[in-house]
Amino acid sequence: MQDDDYECLRLRNQLCFPLYAASREIVRKYTPLLKELGLTYTQYIVMMVLWEEKEIAVGELGKKLFLDTGTLSPLLKAMEKKSLLRRTRDGEDERIVKIAITAEGEALKEKARAIPPKIGSCISITAEDAATLYRILYSILGTTPQTQG
Repeated sequence: MQDDDYECLRLRNQLCFPLYAASREIVRKYTPLLKELGLTYTQYIVMMVLWEEKEIAVGELGKKLFLDTGTLSPLLKAMEKKSLLRRTRDGEDERIVKIAITAEGEALKEKARAIPPKIGSCISITAEDAATLYRILYSILGTTPQTQG
């Protein structure tokens, strides 16, 4: 076989690689800002949902964040220990666990307001390209931002 037969295996031809590398770079930029709030990136995106929804079932949270309950459960337990949220069983269906934001979790919202502009200022991409990328990424995820929440 010739090298051309393996062109599909070249790193430069993989869509997954720049997506992976860009994702890691973005999260790396968030890390020092979130450290000031005592949050990891995953905890931060949970908080963004809670700031908007106030209360949500864990299953629904998982759908919004593309995370399974095996990933969410220890994360939510740690956040509950920090008093950012509380977990309760649904009164009508004990199988459903709901999480609700606490006053401490709500208080972080004001501090977090500064994060998006700081991230935006350190990523060199035009607003038009950002909008296009946003649309394409949600397309890859098989959804639209509107159906996410």
